[in-house]
Amino acid sequence: MRLIFMGTPDFVIPVLAALQALPDSRVVGVYTSPDRPRGRGRSTEETPVKRYAIAQGLPVFQPTTLRSPEAQQEMAALLPDAVIVAAYGRLLPPPVLQIPAYGCLNLHPSLLPLYRGPSPVVAAIKDGLTKTGITVMLLDEGMDTGPIIAQQKRPIQPTDTAETLTAALFVDGADLLVSVLPDWTAGRITAHPQNDDLATVTGKLERADGQADWRLSATQLERLQRAYTPWPGLFTTWQGMGLKLLKVYALPAPADLPAHPGLVATLSHPDAPAGVVTGDGVLGLQSVQLEGRRPVSAAAFLQGYPSFIGSQL
Repeated sequence: MRLIFMGTPDFVIPVLAALQALPDSRVVGVYTSPDRPRGRGRSTEETPVKRYAIAQGLPVFQPTTLRSPEAQQEMAALLPDAVIVAAYGRLLPPPVLQIPAYGCLNLHPSLLPLYRGPSPVVAAIKDGLTKTGITVMLLDEGMDTGPIIAQQKRPIQPTDTAETLTAALFVDGADLLVSVLPDWTAGRITAHPQNDDLATVTGKLERADGQADWRLSATQLERLQRAYTPWPGLFTTWQGMGLKLLKVYALPAPADLPAHPGLVATLSHPDAPAGVVTGDGVLGLQSVQLEGRRPVSAAAFLQGYPSFIGSQL
């Protein structure tokens, strides 16, 4: 079985590795996003999937578009039986969907039809779900609207961030994919349509989403901090400088604490010596990072900036 893999970030590398180990198959091409300038020096950076594929001796393709006849002909010349897509970063046009005999299969980190779109893991943590999952689906022309081939559930732990949960879901997805792919190509599995009436759609994250709104509850803000890790993070402003809130706890508010959302107060919590009053409860701070500085514990931050206590964020 001739396979093409399409993906970009590091957390989908386990999927490619699982396809390489699949018996009676061969990865004949790896598609990933074009190299882009990064950092202050604007040096060109390869995608994690490209670096892995080159190290494995796999042929790499980085078309700027898949809508050109040339790019489509190049893919068709690889004679793929199936195309596997995992966080590739763009929709596939209809001519590409028609190239492989067994279709283009996508790994989506949610239990579709819930959380279609670009940020399903973030949305699941923000909404306080206790479980989510990974879906193997057959791509169509819509955004995550194709029929479902298989799904696997995973609990969301109280300490999960979008980073850790996404990585775990794609490890689950790699195992699920290689378990169903032989049966799919043999015709022993039938994909079933999604129930559009149950569908929810997520949007693209913006940096401004990470600005802490102290009118929210401490529980909501703690979920946002986990959902927005690694990006855009949860942050606020103190003395005109950005302050990232790297590790936080949702705590009940002491009875003698003024009800002023955004007020920084001393706490007796063993891991959070300071906290911020919210619309409901206190957001305890364990570690923070001031703009232009290194991450530090909240205790170390208070030693350097004792005036932080009593300030209004």
